[in-house]
Amino acid sequence: MNLKELSKLLNLSQTTISRALNGYPEVNEETRQRVIQAAKATGYRPNRAAQKLATGRANSIGMVMPTGHGRDTDIHFAEFLSGLGEVAVAHDVQLVINPSKAEDEEVTFRRLAAGGSVDAVYVGYIRRRDPRISLLKSLAIPFVVHGRAAEGPHDYPLLDIDNESAFRDAANLLLNLGHRRFAMLNSFDYLTFAMRRDAGAAAALNAYGLSIDPDLVQHSAMTEEQGYLGMSRFLDHPSPPTAVLSSSIVLALGAVRAITQRGLKIGEDISIIAHDDVFPYIRPESFPVPLTTTRSSIRLAGIRIAERLIAEAAGRPLAPQQEIWNVELIVRASTGPAPGRRAGRGRRGSEAAE
Repeated sequence: MNLKELSKLLNLSQTTISRALNGYPEVNEETRQRVIQAAKATGYRPNRAAQKLATGRANSIGMVMPTGHGRDTDIHFAEFLSGLGEVAVAHDVQLVINPSKAEDEEVTFRRLAAGGSVDAVYVGYIRRRDPRISLLKSLAIPFVVHGRAAEGPHDYPLLDIDNESAFRDAANLLLNLGHRRFAMLNSFDYLTFAMRRDAGAAAALNAYGLSIDPDLVQHSAMTEEQGYLGMSRFLDHPSPPTAVLSSSIVLALGAVRAITQRGLKIGEDISIIAHDDVFPYIRPESFPVPLTTTRSSIRLAGIRIAERLIAEAAGRPLAPQQEIWNVELIVRASTGPAPGRRAGRGRRGSEAAE
């Protein structure tokens, strides 16, 4: 099936079909859907080179895949990519992935913008004083940021979750259960989402006149092994924690292993809350003790960013330009009253007054 044959089949001009498939606004939605369905049914695929000549667009979205230490086992990125790819396939848009070391990313983005091989780009893993955002604002290519810079203004297209509120709520749950000795397993401290999670937990503890002992905080790759090593070190501390906040369910896997090896009971001797509730292959309900989590789907974030990139490339950006998603706290059996406070569940007011 070629364009000429599809034109005869639908009794539409080749120009109308081309414009319908390329998202031009002057084609009404009924005609667009009719063309899309016929193209799917007949197996028609536009010639990419001709399409680019006709529209000036590559019909591709691009991303820079971070490589280097700590990235080879990053299942969070894999889950995000699955959502991004799902939308790309549905819209017959190519997904162009450019592996790059952190120190070469700016050069890679310049090359993508200058080469014309993609219509829009995604940037993630936002870092403290990240130069990539100001660079992308200066380049003539649409983009969407997954995350936010540590400093404002946030005057660029972005999607993020409310990391600070999520970890403040998680810490408050544990504080209400009587916990006062906290530990934190977090990602690298130069990443802004990790900074905000640190800040959220700190804000909750500060309200009680508390803080986390620096010896009970770990910033690392979010792997099971790092969770195990960090939790083992916390348990060896002269005053070990009764509550643990984990930035990833993957870190929590290792933490739970370390806790159970010591003969401790999760939800009784020690409570734990982790982020990431919706990985298809690591379910919080499947832990030996069902895991309390802060829930936000990274796959859905990938889907939404792909939709926004495609819209940006077509010159029809989706509103709002700055999206901050709320995070849900799902309480399960891994959180219980602090040891020695079994009768004090929920006594926040009296505890605060002590």
